[in-house]
Amino acid sequence: MLGRLVKWSVELGEYDVKYEARPTIKSQVLADFVGDNTPTDYMEEDSPENEKGLWKLSVDRSSYGSGSRAGLELTSPDGWTLEYALRFGFKATNNEAECESLIFGLTIAKHLEVQKLEVSSDSQLVVGLVSGEYEAREGTMTKYLAYVQNLKSVFQVFRVLKVPRAKNARANQLSKLATAMELEKNQVVCL
Repeated sequence: MLGRLVKWSVELGEYDVKYEARPTIKSQVLADFVGDNTPTDYMEEDSPENEKGLWKLSVDRSSYGSGSRAGLELTSPDGWTLEYALRFGFKATNNEAECESLIFGLTIAKHLEVQKLEVSSDSQLVVGLVSGEYEAREGTMTKYLAYVQNLKSVFQVFRVLKVPRAKNARANQLSKLATAMELEKNQVVCL
Protein backbone atom coordinates (compact mmCIF):
# COMPACT_ATOMS: atom_id res chain seq x y z
CA MET A 1 0.00 0.00 0.00
CA LEU A 2 2.80 2.42 0.92
CA GLY A 3 4.51 1.65 -2.38
CA ARG A 4 1.39 2.61 -4.27
CA LEU A 5 1.14 5.92 -2.41
CA VAL A 6 4.75 6.74 -3.22
CA LYS A 7 4.18 5.86 -6.88
CA TRP A 8 1.15 8.18 -7.09
CA SER A 9 3.03 10.91 -5.26
CA VAL A 10 5.84 10.76 -7.83
CA GLU A 11 3.42 10.61 -10.77
CA LEU A 12 1.30 13.55 -9.57
CA GLY A 13 4.26 15.59 -8.28
CA GLU A 14 4.86 17.21 -11.66
CA TYR A 15 1.30 18.65 -11.71
CA ASP A 16 1.64 20.69 -8.49
CA VAL A 17 -1.39 19.02 -6.89
CA LYS A 18 -2.18 20.23 -3.38
CA TYR A 19 -4.25 18.35 -0.87
CA GLU A 20 -6.69 20.31 1.27
CA ALA A 21 -8.64 18.48 3.93
CA ARG A 22 -12.37 19.09 3.85
CA PRO A 23 -13.97 20.44 7.01
CA THR A 24 -16.46 18.15 8.69
CA ILE A 25 -20.11 18.68 7.94
CA LYS A 26 -22.66 17.97 10.63
CA SER A 27 -25.40 15.59 9.58
CA GLN A 28 -28.15 18.13 10.37
CA VAL A 29 -26.69 20.51 7.76
CA LEU A 30 -26.98 17.80 5.13
CA ALA A 31 -30.52 16.94 6.23
CA ASP A 32 -31.51 20.62 6.07
CA PHE A 33 -29.98 20.97 2.59
CA VAL A 34 -31.86 17.94 1.27
CA GLY A 35 -35.08 19.10 2.92
CA ASP A 36 -34.82 22.67 1.64
CA ASN A 37 -34.10 21.52 -1.91
CA THR A 38 -36.73 18.80 -2.19
CA PRO A 39 -39.75 19.61 -4.34
CA THR A 40 -42.96 20.02 -2.38
CA ASP A 41 -45.92 17.72 -2.89
CA TYR A 42 -49.52 17.86 -1.78
CA MET A 43 -51.43 14.84 -0.56
CA GLU A 44 -54.28 15.79 -2.87
CA GLU A 45 -54.57 18.11 -5.83
CA ASP A 46 -55.42 21.78 -5.41
CA SER A 47 -58.85 22.81 -6.49
CA PRO A 48 -60.76 26.05 -5.94
CA GLU A 49 -63.43 24.09 -4.04
CA ASN A 50 -60.84 22.86 -1.53
CA GLU A 51 -59.32 26.32 -1.09
CA LYS A 52 -62.53 27.90 0.24
CA GLY A 53 -62.52 27.71 4.03
CA LEU A 54 -58.97 26.33 4.15
CA TRP A 55 -57.09 26.82 7.42
CA LYS A 56 -53.28 26.71 7.44
CA LEU A 57 -51.13 25.21 10.17
CA SER A 58 -47.34 25.70 10.25
CA VAL A 59 -45.29 23.69 12.73
CA ASP A 60 -41.62 23.64 13.69
CA ARG A 61 -39.41 22.36 16.50
CA SER A 62 -36.09 23.03 18.18
CA SER A 63 -34.38 20.47 20.37
CA TYR A 64 -31.47 21.28 22.62
CA GLY A 65 -29.59 19.52 25.37
CA SER A 66 -31.73 21.43 27.85
CA GLY A 67 -34.99 20.19 26.32
CA SER A 68 -37.33 20.41 23.38
CA ARG A 69 -39.40 23.30 22.14
CA ALA A 70 -41.88 23.82 19.34
CA GLY A 71 -43.78 26.57 17.63
CA LEU A 72 -46.96 26.58 15.63
CA GLU A 73 -49.08 29.05 13.76
CA LEU A 74 -52.71 28.35 12.87
CA THR A 75 -54.28 30.79 10.40
CA SER A 76 -57.98 31.00 9.56
CA PRO A 77 -59.33 31.61 6.06
CA ASP A 78 -60.19 35.15 7.24
CA GLY A 79 -56.58 35.80 8.20
CA TRP A 80 -56.63 35.77 12.01
CA THR A 81 -53.82 33.80 13.58
CA LEU A 82 -53.21 31.73 16.68
CA GLU A 83 -49.54 31.39 17.63
CA TYR A 84 -48.04 29.06 20.21
CA ALA A 85 -44.53 28.72 21.63
CA LEU A 86 -44.37 25.34 23.35
CA ARG A 87 -41.84 24.09 25.88
CA PHE A 88 -41.95 20.38 26.62
CA GLY A 89 -41.25 19.00 30.08
CA PHE A 90 -39.40 16.04 28.58
CA LYS A 91 -36.53 15.39 26.19
CA ALA A 92 -37.43 14.60 22.61
CA THR A 93 -35.63 14.23 19.31
CA ASN A 94 -36.24 16.82 16.60
CA ASN A 95 -38.72 14.51 14.87
CA GLU A 96 -40.56 13.73 18.10
CA ALA A 97 -40.79 17.45 18.94
CA GLU A 98 -42.11 18.13 15.42
CA CYS A 99 -44.77 15.45 15.94
CA GLU A 100 -45.71 16.91 19.32
CA SER A 101 -46.15 20.31 17.68
CA LEU A 102 -48.25 18.78 14.90
CA ILE A 103 -50.45 16.91 17.38
CA PHE A 104 -50.96 20.08 19.42
CA GLY A 105 -51.94 22.03 16.28
CA LEU A 106 -54.29 19.32 15.03
CA THR A 107 -55.95 19.14 18.45
CA ILE A 108 -56.56 22.91 18.45
CA ALA A 109 -57.95 22.76 14.90
CA LYS A 110 -60.23 19.88 15.89
CA HIS A 111 -61.60 21.83 18.88
CA LEU A 112 -62.20 24.84 16.63
CA GLU A 113 -64.18 22.49 14.34
CA VAL A 114 -61.93 23.20 11.36
CA GLN A 115 -63.03 21.19 8.32
CA LYS A 116 -60.24 21.93 5.82
CA LEU A 117 -56.62 22.06 6.91
CA GLU A 118 -53.28 22.43 5.18
CA VAL A 119 -50.25 21.63 7.32
CA SER A 120 -46.76 22.83 6.43
CA SER A 121 -43.55 21.61 8.01
CA ASP A 122 -39.87 21.70 7.14
CA SER A 123 -39.34 18.13 8.42
CA GLN A 124 -39.00 15.74 5.49
CA LEU A 125 -39.47 12.73 7.77
CA VAL A 126 -42.64 13.96 9.48
CA VAL A 127 -44.23 15.06 6.19
CA GLY A 128 -43.26 11.74 4.60
CA LEU A 129 -44.75 9.75 7.48
CA VAL A 130 -48.02 11.71 7.60
CA SER A 131 -48.46 11.60 3.81
CA GLY A 132 -47.82 7.86 3.73
CA GLU A 133 -44.68 8.24 1.61
CA TYR A 134 -42.52 6.88 4.45
CA GLU A 135 -43.13 4.05 6.87
CA ALA A 136 -42.52 4.42 10.61
CA ARG A 137 -39.98 1.86 11.80
CA GLU A 138 -39.26 2.75 15.40
CA GLY A 139 -41.73 2.38 18.25
CA THR A 140 -41.99 6.03 19.27
CA MET A 141 -42.55 7.37 15.75
CA THR A 142 -45.09 4.58 15.10
CA LYS A 143 -47.10 5.75 18.13
CA TYR A 144 -46.90 9.39 17.06
CA LEU A 145 -47.98 8.49 13.53
CA ALA A 146 -50.99 6.47 14.76
CA TYR A 147 -52.09 9.41 16.91
CA VAL A 148 -51.71 11.87 14.01
CA GLN A 149 -53.63 9.53 11.65
CA ASN A 150 -56.47 9.39 14.16
CA LEU A 151 -56.58 13.19 14.49
CA LYS A 152 -56.37 13.90 10.77
CA SER A 153 -59.38 11.70 10.06
CA VAL A 154 -61.71 14.35 11.54
CA PHE A 155 -60.94 16.81 8.70
CA GLN A 156 -62.84 16.76 5.40
CA VAL A 157 -59.78 18.04 3.56
CA PHE A 158 -56.30 17.39 4.91
CA ARG A 159 -53.06 18.20 3.11
CA VAL A 160 -49.52 18.10 4.35
CA LEU A 161 -46.83 20.10 2.61
CA LYS A 162 -43.04 20.00 2.92
CA VAL A 163 -41.75 23.58 2.83
CA PRO A 164 -38.23 24.98 3.00
CA ARG A 165 -37.17 26.35 6.39
CA ALA A 166 -37.34 29.92 5.03
CA LYS A 167 -41.06 29.50 4.27
CA ASN A 168 -41.68 28.19 7.77
CA ALA A 169 -40.05 31.17 9.46
CA ARG A 170 -42.83 32.20 11.84
CA ALA A 171 -43.24 28.74 13.40
CA ASN A 172 -39.45 28.55 13.64
CA GLN A 173 -39.35 31.93 15.44
CA LEU A 174 -41.98 30.72 17.88
CA SER A 175 -39.99 27.58 18.67
CA LYS A 176 -36.92 29.73 19.30
CA LEU A 177 -39.02 32.06 21.48
CA ALA A 178 -39.87 29.12 23.73
CA THR A 179 -36.13 28.49 24.07
CA ALA A 180 -35.09 32.08 24.66
CA MET A 181 -37.61 33.11 27.29
CA GLU A 182 -38.90 31.73 30.54
CA LEU A 183 -42.59 31.70 29.71
CA GLU A 184 -45.26 31.34 32.32
CA LYS A 185 -48.11 28.92 31.60
CA ASN A 186 -50.52 30.50 29.09
CA GLN A 187 -48.48 33.72 28.99
CA VAL A 188 -49.23 36.01 26.04
CA VAL A 189 -46.19 37.53 24.34
CA CYS A 190 -46.57 40.31 21.77
CA LEU A 191 -43.94 40.42 19.07
